This record gives sequence, C-alpha cells and structure tokens, in this order.
Amino acid sequence: MNSEPNSLIKASSPYLLQHAYNPVNWYEWGEEPLQKALKENKLILVSIGYSACHWCHVMERESFENHEVAEVMNRHFVCIKVDREERPDIDQIYMLAIQLMTGSGGWPLNCICLPDQRPVYGGTYFRKEDWVNVLQSVAGLWANEPDKARAYADRLTDGIKNAEKIIPDIKVEAYNRQHLRDIIEPWKRYFDMSEGGYNRAPKFPLPNNWQFMLRYSHLMEDDATHVSALLTLEKMAMGGIYDHIGGGFARYSVDGNWHVPHFEKMLYDNGQLISLYAEAFQYSKSALFKEIAEETISWLEREMTSAEGLFYSALDADSEGVEGKFYVWDKTEFEATLGQEDADLLVDYFGVTEDGNWEEEQTNILLRKFTEEEYAEVKGLSIIELLQKIKNAKASLLEARSKRVRPGLDDKCLTAWNAMAVKGLADCAGVFANPHYYKLAKNAVVFILENLSTTDGGLYRNYKNGKANIAGFLDDYAFFIEALIALYAYDLDEQWLQQARRLSDYVLLNFEDAEGPMLFYTPGNGEVLIARKHEIMDNVIPASNSVMAQNLQKLGLLFDDDRYLLKAEAMLAAVLPQIKTYGSAYSNWAIQLLNEVFGINEIAIAGEGFTAAKTEIDKHYIPNKITLGGTNSGLPLLKDKQSIETKIYICRNKVCQLPVATVDEALKLIIK
Repeated sequence: MNSEPNSLIKASSPYLLQHAYNPVNWYEWGEEPLQKALKENKLILVSIGYSACHWCHVMERESFENHEVAEVMNRHFVCIKVDREERPDIDQIYMLAIQLMTGSGGWPLNCICLPDQRPVYGGTYFRKEDWVNVLQSVAGLWANEPDKARAYADRLTDGIKNAEKIIPDIKVEAYNRQHLRDIIEPWKRYFDMSEGGYNRAPKFPLPNNWQFMLRYSHLMEDDATHVSALLTLEKMAMGGIYDHIGGGFARYSVDGNWHVPHFEKMLYDNGQLISLYAEAFQYSKSALFKEIAEETISWLEREMTSAEGLFYSALDADSEGVEGKFYVWDKTEFEATLGQEDADLLVDYFGVTEDGNWEEEQTNILLRKFTEEEYAEVKGLSIIELLQKIKNAKASLLEARSKRVRPGLDDKCLTAWNAMAVKGLADCAGVFANPHYYKLAKNAVVFILENLSTTDGGLYRNYKNGKANIAGFLDDYAFFIEALIALYAYDLDEQWLQQARRLSDYVLLNFEDAEGPMLFYTPGNGEVLIARKHEIMDNVIPASNSVMAQNLQKLGLLFDDDRYLLKAEAMLAAVLPQIKTYGSAYSNWAIQLLNEVFGINEIAIAGEGFTAAKTEIDKHYIPNKITLGGTNSGLPLLKDKQSIETKIYICRNKVCQLPVATVDEALKLIIK
C-alpha cells in the first residue's frame, strides 16, 4: 500500500477509489493516459472490474499492491483502471477481445493494448508470477517485434468489429405458435425439474428467462413451463441465495440447489426480481411470492436508497475480508439471539445445525426446506402463531446482524440499474395496490429527469456526490424508457409517456445503425472507441436492443405511430433465426415474439371511474396488455372516447370492440 495516492483518488467510482493507494500508477480512462501512450509509444494496460468482484480484490492484493509487480507495470505500460459498471462500452470491446483470444471471459479482465487502444493480449485473473511473466513477454514483443504485435492487433480488431453481425431480415410469413414451440422444445431439455432453474451449477436467477416462461405457460397453456417457472421461483425464495433476514437476492448460488450464494447483492438482479415475483404472484396468487417481493423492497429502501431517492449499485460479498461473514450464523449465536425456546422452535425452519449447513465454512446459511403450513403442523402451532414467531425472530436476527461489520457498499447510482428498480417498484405498486412503492419509483424518476439530463436532451449514466459525468449508453435509455412506461401503467399520467417518446426519438437519432435495424450500444455523438457494438443477446440483464424493441412496440401502439412499430418489427425479424438456437440468451426477444403471436390487448378506460377500473384490472394476469385511461387524454385510442360514466374498450390490431361498463365484461373480451 502506498502512502501517496495515484490519480484514481479523483475518481467517483468506489471500485476505482479502492485502487487509489496501489503503487501502480493507475489512470482513469480518458484523454490524459490515452495521449500519454501515443506520445511515449507505450503499451496500454486496461484492467477492468467492479467493486463487488471477489477475484478482482484477490488480484489487487496479490499483484497490484505489490511494489515489485507495480514497478514492472509502471515501467512498460500506461495503466488504466476501468469500472465496468460505469463504462460498459469499454468493457464490451475488451471482453470480446479476451473471448476471441482465449475462448472465455470474466472479471477481473486484463487486456494489453497497443498505444492506439487496439488489443494484443489479455486474460482474466492471473497469479502474481504468471502476471509478471505475461507483462514482460508482451513488453518484449513490443520492443523487439512491433510489426508482429501490430499484425496480431489488426486481426483481433477485425474480429471485434465483425463479431455478432446481425443481417437484416425481411419478414415473409406471419408469426405463429409453431415459432414459439420451436424455441421452447430444445430449451426444456435444460430444466432442472427437482431443484428449479437449469440442470447445471452455478445457478443464476436469470429473471427474464422465467418471466418468459410464466407468459409462455399462460398463453400457450403449457404444463412444463408452468411447473418449471413456479418451482424455480419457489426454490430460489426458500434457498440460501435469498436473504431470509434482510430481504434481497445474492447474484448466484455456487451449487445446483440455490444453497450457497456468492454473497454480493446487485441492484440489477433485485430490481428485476421484484418485478418477476410480483408478476408470479399475479399469475399464481402464491403468498410466498408476495412476501419475497415486499421483503426485497424493504431491503432496497433500508439499505440501498440514497438521500436523493436514487438506488445504490451493489453490496460486496466480503466483510472483514471473508466472503459471506455478514450473513451467516453458528448455532450458538442463533440461540443467543432468539432465546432458547424460540431457537428450538425455529432451528429446523431456518436449516440451522450444530456443525453448520455450509460444511466448507462450518457455519449456517439461513434457508428453508419446509412451507409454513407443513412446519406449523409438525410443531403443533396454528399458522398465525408460527408466522408471528417467524416475524419476531427475523426482526431480532436483523437487529443483531446490523451490529456486525457491514459489507462494502458501491454507492454510485447508475441510470439503467435505477430504471430496473423503478420498473419493479411500479409493477409491485400496481399488483399489490401499494402507493408507497409508486412514490419510491416516482422520486427516482423525477430526480433523474431533473439532474441526469444532458443539455442536448439525452441522459447521463452515473450519479455520485452531486456529479454526473458519463454520457448514457443504450441500456440507460432503454431501461429508463421502460421505467417511464411502467410508471404510466400505474398512474396513467401522460407526462411519463411524453418523456418516453422524446427519449425514444433521441435514441433513434443518436444510436441508429444505417446498415441494419439494430441500435448501437454507444451514441454517435459520444467518445470514439476502436469499435461500435450492438448488444443483442439477453443475459442476466436483458439486451438493450430487446428492451428498446419492446418499448417501441408499446409506444407505437400508445401513440398510433407506425414508425416505432415498423422499427420494432424489423429488430425482431433480424434476430428471430438466432432465438431457437439458444432460447435462454434471447428470452426478452421471445417475449416480443409472444406479443406478436398473441397480439397485445389495448385496454382503454374512459370516464371518471377509470382509476378504480384500472385497479381492478391489475388484479388479473394479462401479460400481453397495455392499459390507457383518463378523462382528458391526448392519446389516439382515448381521444374520441370521452364520457362521464366508465366505459372500457378492448382493442387489438387497430380494431376496438364495443365499450362495456364493467371489468368482468371487459375480461370476457380479452383473448389470450
């Protein structure tokens, strides 16, 4: 550890600040180090990670805090540290380079580049000795055989530019149910029908996959996807991946049973998961799903909300240098916290054992094996008595745990991730009829519109300590537009749709690819990197292009704008050939395909009782719908439908049924 900081001391990212006292002469990505590399003809070392990344911390301890290693790095390279969450555009390019070189990727990501930023060598985590050998051999190549390095960079950069090329497709046939079956049949082979999720480890929640499964099972009346989706959500909710004391989900479980989590908690996972559990409650009416969504929102509000009403990015897995230490319990501490009588009652409920249910660490991760009904019966209690005992126990355990040393908090606020949380909160506000959740969502949106807007009408990506300084990427726009549409779906206030339309027009202008239907991840008016990429495949977060395509489809219907509808259609048509080859990596595109096959129900509610009617409709599971309502609306579908008494119109494909007066009558007109 250095006594004098390097230039990262001026950064806003908590991850970069963690490296500010390394003896490595780190720079933040920007004009100064890039010009320095060109001027001095020095190789660039780009090292990418994020604050909740366990192996990033290990490599820092082993190599970046070591003076001998730092001396080699400083002598031969201009060293640049990147927070992948702040600069996913840089991460995207160098991650693809590493994947082309090695066949796999991950973080920490370390890429050695020529002075013009083009990559020549890289990998992920390196042990100290291997790292020094790599640095010296690449530095030797550049000193002695620069033409060889340039030739390799040429080939690699061509590979980066041409990877994931999407060929525009002309839709010639109408989409039908067989297109959906062709996607789902090979996908089903990977379901784990005993533990939920897929039959592999580690297990990631992948919220969008299960959102598609819920919708597919409902619209196609399919048993396997119905069972698999609900089983997965139940097993995740009862497993160790869920924090039974404080709420919220860890990023993944290292095993196939959702038992031992990688303990970091990410905003993007939890924002999506509250949305998913609300939808699953609407679908199944399972009390467990409601409880999980509400506890997770309590965690968001308690631990992840900034003074401005935005949401922080992540909680680390480690505290006091030990992964999971904040969350685990030995039996003695569990008993001391609850008192012997309650501990004896609940020890099996939470899976606590003398030797520990996490054998590797000989401690206990709290989890559940039994439903409350089963457990109450075995213990001879009424369900109400048991629920009260559990509630009291959770409060006591949470209070005791709050006195421990907390995991590190990544307190930067990202527009895209905040938008996911906003959408989740707005969805929960509607499904659970809870206006407090809406207030949390609205506060964040208003703050972003007032403080993270650029002078040319765009968005910033980041906010910390009163500063926003990184121009937004496609995911920031796509998820924020989606959040605005979700807010409108709750309060029917058209200001949100006007903002969504304005930002969509900004996206179509600044992110357009003149050679194809997809949108670039980076804006045309932004910083120039060695390549502009499209983000097409859905992962733990849906692809920004798939989210944007759905936004355009909805806005096209809401504003009766064929320009948006045709763009959304062209985007889906271009990606359709890929979907059936790897369903789980195109699940959000598959949701759009569902909407094409089954159509979207446009529910227009006129009259002074529109709010009550909308609240009643929200109780029913209609995944392929948009709802409009109001007494003085400028939206085309409502324009000529003003009245005092409530009238509900069900419209599809530019045709409306005759109005009905009650929700029950309206539901009969809704076709799956």
